[in-house]
Amino acid sequence: MEAENGEARLVSKGRAGLMRIETQRKSAAETATVCHDDSTPPVRAQTIDELHGLQKKKSAPSTPRTARTPGQGQGSAFAIISEEDFQKQQLQSISASLASLTRETGPKVVKGDPARKTEGHRVAHSGHNIHDTFDISDSALKFTHVLYNLSPAELYEQAIKYEKGSFITASGAIATLSGAKTGRSPRDRRVVKDETTEDELWWGKGSPNIEMDEHTFMVNRERAVDYLNSLDKVYVNDQFLNWDPEHRIKVRIVSARAYHSLFMHNMCIRPDAEELEEFGTPDFTIYNAGQFPCNRYTHYMTSSTSVDLNLARREMVILGTQYAGEMKKGLFSVMHYLMPQRHVLSLHSGCNMGKGGDVALFFGLSGTGKTTLSTDHNRYLIGDDEHCWSENGVSNIEGGCYAKCIDLSKDKEPDIWNAIKFGTVLENVVFEEHTREVDYSDKGVTENTRAAYPIEYIPNAKIPCVGPHPKNVILLACDAFGVLPPVSKLSLAQTMYHFISGYTALVAGTEEGIKEPQATFSACFGAAFIMLHPTKYAAMLAEKMQKHGATGWLVNTGWSGGRYGSGNRIKLAYTRKIIDAIHSGALLEANYVKTEVFGLEIPTEIDGVPSEILSPINTWSDKKAYNDTLLKLGGLFKKNFAVFANYKIGTDNNLTEEILAAGPTF
Repeated sequence: MEAENGEARLVSKGRAGLMRIETQRKSAAETATVCHDDSTPPVRAQTIDELHGLQKKKSAPSTPRTARTPGQGQGSAFAIISEEDFQKQQLQSISASLASLTRETGPKVVKGDPARKTEGHRVAHSGHNIHDTFDISDSALKFTHVLYNLSPAELYEQAIKYEKGSFITASGAIATLSGAKTGRSPRDRRVVKDETTEDELWWGKGSPNIEMDEHTFMVNRERAVDYLNSLDKVYVNDQFLNWDPEHRIKVRIVSARAYHSLFMHNMCIRPDAEELEEFGTPDFTIYNAGQFPCNRYTHYMTSSTSVDLNLARREMVILGTQYAGEMKKGLFSVMHYLMPQRHVLSLHSGCNMGKGGDVALFFGLSGTGKTTLSTDHNRYLIGDDEHCWSENGVSNIEGGCYAKCIDLSKDKEPDIWNAIKFGTVLENVVFEEHTREVDYSDKGVTENTRAAYPIEYIPNAKIPCVGPHPKNVILLACDAFGVLPPVSKLSLAQTMYHFISGYTALVAGTEEGIKEPQATFSACFGAAFIMLHPTKYAAMLAEKMQKHGATGWLVNTGWSGGRYGSGNRIKLAYTRKIIDAIHSGALLEANYVKTEVFGLEIPTEIDGVPSEILSPINTWSDKKAYNDTLLKLGGLFKKNFAVFANYKIGTDNNLTEEILAAGPTF
């Protein structure tokens, strides 16, 4: 049997009775009349490895390689150097960061993934020649592969391949686990107390700064560095803090996990190619050896976790916790120390800007609505958490956002929901096994689920994240006692008092039917991160507000008409109307009356807000209960402020007394 008009013929039977096929070659002319030849030339590869090599192309430097002239300082001229010399200098800098101080030598470092071939890779080694010393360690005989400033796609590959618990979710974000620690460990955070920091920092009752000595820090640093050097590879991020170029800080993060590297890639400011080429020596370095515990027999250690800051050495060491937020907040603490030295105020606040250039700062503890109210589609977002106020205006410290995810929904927080996509890190969330859809209501791992993403993922983010001097400073409190007004205009002294107090109220559990609000105070609305005494930050805030004509406001987003359980939560729509009136300047033109005890100035009328709720006493049916609750809250304020009352600001007590007088009086 022959195929009609074809080139194949069944001519005989082969094995198992199958027909053999013979083919006849057609001429080129005959082939051309049958069909179009869409074949392509073969690939330029002889092996599968060569084929994979063709898939990726090297990125060429955007500018000529430059380096500072040897021996010259900052601001000196640059000399053009070869690509090879530049790579060598960069690796030597990283090796120096990883140097063991007892051996005065850094590891042999090489760029690239150890899973790939290393032939031809440039190698650098800082310190003395290892043949000149008897103190040779195993790590000195091996290469440490450096994965330097990897892209999110590369870090995804590393995490998925090597880190258990890493998964790509349905939205494209990567889900990771932070291990046993799902939040910060403030009791394990320590700061080296030396001759300088003993006088400069806030120590003692109420302070977040737990002391350690230089020797103990060096023991922990050596432990962390030795652990990192024992690994086949480490991740190195060179990035920036502060969008204000004049006050920018260069930071280097050395870590053992792709999760940590991607987290910091998102949270810090990402340098472009030219900035990276001129990066040089970092101003501050983090050694994140969080997978390895500290030695509990070491002096000052109270657990297997230790987060240590040495401000003189400009270094931070992390042992015994893989929670990435320790790096973010550790650097924030560093900025709380470094920036005031430059007369720049560091602030734990949200910040947005109107289309006319009017800037507002939002301070508030968890549950006060800081994120909700600072995110306004009619205004540009400068940042959601950490800022600086300098002579140039305001600037975001970070390059990303770190949002809470518990009970997240597209309807309530559309911007955060839409930002959870490729490149975003999702911490400790639970997802459906097959579809990888995240269940944000699930607290199976922890209630403190988080998303870390670049700030440009927010549609109305202002890039670069800087703005002019603020016009309004808004202090948010969720008062569950129900006695603070929905809004009050503050004097400078009152602004300082309430800024130092950092008040909100949390609702207690319902054990045995008791529903009692619990007052919470956090100095400067971020006591866990400040380094200096709170009154120093308050004095700087008042100085800048006075100089630039900013107005302070206290906004209660909590209860009205009674405490929690008997009153009602102030409607978000009313609070938004209040914030709008602050932004527009309408509240500056309003008429005001003064309240008892706290002496707050409250407006008599606001467009879109019922006038009867503006004065809290009007909303309580039981006036005696109102007065009793007001006095109780005033007493809690006084008790909290007693910690700060004896601290002098400047050469006399005048300013301290002025702040005290701005508190509750009865």
